[in-house]
Amino acid sequence: MMNKNKLLLGLFLGTTISLTSCGDDGDDPGISISEPATYVFTRDGESTVSFSGQTTRILMAEEIIDALKESDLVDAETVIDAMFAHVEGANDFEDASLNTSDKSVRSKTAASSDFFSANTAEAAAVKEDFDAWIAAQVMEVFPVWDTEATAGVAGQIQEAGGGSIRYINAKGLEYNQAFNKGLIGALMADQILNNYVSTSVLDAGTNKEDNDAGTVADGKSYTNMEHKWDEAYGYAYGTAASTASPNATVGADDSFLNKYIGRVKGDEDFAGIAADIYNAFKLGRAAIVAGDYTTRDTQADIIREKISTVIAVRAVYYLQQGKATIGSDNGAAFHDLSEGYGFIYSLQFTRQPGTSMPYFTRTEVEGMIEDLMAGNGFWDVTATKLDEISNEIAAKFSFTVEQAGS
Repeated sequence: MMNKNKLLLGLFLGTTISLTSCGDDGDDPGISISEPATYVFTRDGESTVSFSGQTTRILMAEEIIDALKESDLVDAETVIDAMFAHVEGANDFEDASLNTSDKSVRSKTAASSDFFSANTAEAAAVKEDFDAWIAAQVMEVFPVWDTEATAGVAGQIQEAGGGSIRYINAKGLEYNQAFNKGLIGALMADQILNNYVSTSVLDAGTNKEDNDAGTVADGKSYTNMEHKWDEAYGYAYGTAASTASPNATVGADDSFLNKYIGRVKGDEDFAGIAADIYNAFKLGRAAIVAGDYTTRDTQADIIREKISTVIAVRAVYYLQQGKATIGSDNGAAFHDLSEGYGFIYSLQFTRQPGTSMPYFTRTEVEGMIEDLMAGNGFWDVTATKLDEISNEIAAKFSFTVEQAGS
């Protein structure tokens, strides 16, 4: 007979699920799933979607990157370190609701099940990179905030025509941009691609059996598996104006992954990518409701490919934008290259579909960064070198440097 739990669960949730033949277990070949119109799922009239922890961490990260630009912050390194490694009850944030949270950004940085649970040394090294960027911003850049930067000397540099003032280290790097864009990979992408949509997390313990039976987590409306998928969703859309239909504002909701899904969507060469990501999240969640784990895992691989592509596209984009103005408007060039630096750093947290490997290893990423920062860094880097790195990145993906760089 038809699995009654699946039939009833589909009816409770109101997702578009058609049942076409008989079966008894998970991955029922008789289940045909249509993509829901929105990311709305209910059980007994109550929403089963929850990702408040992800929203909290995004909001914490927003305050951290703001603090990295406050040169007059008293005891700045201690203050920003405390924000990064927040402890419940500490008054680290302007938003009082964040202070009562037991969440922190640092605890989930380079903390995925698939990439870091058995690789604690590398996880620690990544966290130390972020710690070092905080320390260097405070020690190297804040003290010379009003000093003009030159090759080998930290300070400020203004974009041409009275444009924005950028605050750089001796090699032209904006540490706040490295931190911001690096966190897109180390927090958002790593937690989505290598943690919450991974079978190691989704199928942990009795999650599969509980999901098949519609057994919810203690005191909750959702199954553990549903919740894990939602937590992945939250790192992309947790601050959206409408978390049920986030693509109307994607790109404007936060300063992290959401922002750059929107930026890549705005390039006609990648116009459908935001819809691809959102649709895969919706269909994967509907597949969990239906107990179709093959479809779920197919959608997870789509999410891995598309989010990895977003990171790679923006890495190449900023290298090429920097190349266009280097030597003529170093303020603009160094800002673009700093963003490119952060996206290159994030490449180590990407994930090739159907594998347990990133598109680029940490060693490969470190090699690109070393090439970028050789000598006096951005003051010395050549157009040829920027093209070499751009081509190295694009070669791993299905886009060209010309497509990404425009």
